[in-house]
Formats: sequence, C-alpha cells, structure tokens
Amino acid sequence: MRTRKRLIDWIWPRGPLWLRVLRLLFVVLLLPYALILLYWLPFVHPVSTLMVSDLALFRGYDRRWVDLEKIAPVLVKSVMMSEDGQFCSHYGVDLVQLKGVIDDALNGEETRGASTIPMQTVKNLYLFNGRSFIRKGFELPLAFATDFVWSKARIMEVYLNIAEWGPGIYGIEAAAQTYFKVPASKLSASQAALLAAALPNPYVRVPNRPSRGMRAIAGIIARRAAASGEYVRCVYP
Repeated sequence: MRTRKRLIDWIWPRGPLWLRVLRLLFVVLLLPYALILLYWLPFVHPVSTLMVSDLALFRGYDRRWVDLEKIAPVLVKSVMMSEDGQFCSHYGVDLVQLKGVIDDALNGEETRGASTIPMQTVKNLYLFNGRSFIRKGFELPLAFATDFVWSKARIMEVYLNIAEWGPGIYGIEAAAQTYFKVPASKLSASQAALLAAALPNPYVRVPNRPSRGMRAIAGIIARRAAASGEYVRCVYP
C-alpha cells in the first residue's frame, strides 16, 4: 500500500498544478522508451494503439501472433521490398528519403511518404495515424531507439504481427487466414505480393478481391521480392 502511494505521489506529486502536469508529461513521454526494452523480449507479444482503440470501443479484433520463423519468407521479402527496400541498410530512419521529404515541404511541393518499417512499427505501437510534423517529431527518435535495441528480425516480426490488413484484422496470420484460408507459413508468392500491396491502404485494397491496378502493383512487388537477394540479408543471411 505504501509503495502504491509512493508511486502515485511521484507521478502526481503534491505542489503546484504546473509541476504535476510537467511530471505526468515526462512519464508519458518516457513510457514508450521503457516499452522498447520490454518489447525486446521475444516472448512478449505487443499490441498496437489501434488494437487498444478497438477494444476500448467494444469492436474487438482478430490477431493471432506468429513467430517470424513461421511466416513464409516470400511474404517477408514482399513486405520489405514494398514498404522499405533499404530496411537492412538504415538505422531506423532512411535519411536520404527523409531529406527529400523535407526539401519538398520547404519548396511548397506535395510530400511523399518516407516511413521505414521501424517508423511504422513505433507509430503503430505508441502513436496515432495521420500525417503531422508533431507525430514525426515523436516517431523519429523512437524509430532510432528501436532499431538500436532490437534486431532487424525482431522489428520485422513485431511489425508483421501488428500491421492492419483490414477492419479489425491485425497481423499476417489473421490476414492470411481471412483472405486466403491458409496459415502465414503457406502463403504463395502471388498471395504474399497481394498482401504487401494492400498494406498502404488496407480499407480500400482487398487482397482476395484485387483491382486491376492492385494486381499491377502486386506484380511489381513479386518481381522485386524474387530478386531481393542482398536487400534482405539482415533477416535471411
């Protein structure tokens, strides 16, 4: 009881309101970095903020955790080549792509996406959807920290188990079972490419009912995955 009271006093101390708010803000900002250390443990299966939101709104969701070794390598390669081709060579943030986005913004041009898989992972775990420089300000140091602490294989494993593949469908096992009636370990190259193509817009792109445009994108992804070679060496040496 005394320990609990001491913890409450530390988080919400007596004194001026501004000091209480400052202390609480510090705890909130520090929490994701503590969770990075917790989620490094292989037996911990993290959930995303969207999954928590679905539970809070009594919507529920389908997520079946699966270890990286039980995911078809062609799916991992397809997602990597579709979402973050330099995954093995950067340190959480692709600085070349990020510089291009900043230059476009400063020139008043429409910016393109520059999110790496580590950035998408920390966004899904700790932050919120939507494009804003405020979110990016939190996202970048978290991505660097995650890439420093976790192995590339762990980052990919967590990402593939929290990524959203449709309303209430989270993780590759639930997606594979929902759309193709097979486990993630048995996905074919074409199925893997379609699932990877759906990731940027899972509410519009449906893997088992692809449009002509989606099929074309999946074809490009399949060819890149087949020729990935050195690009995936950090996961498949």
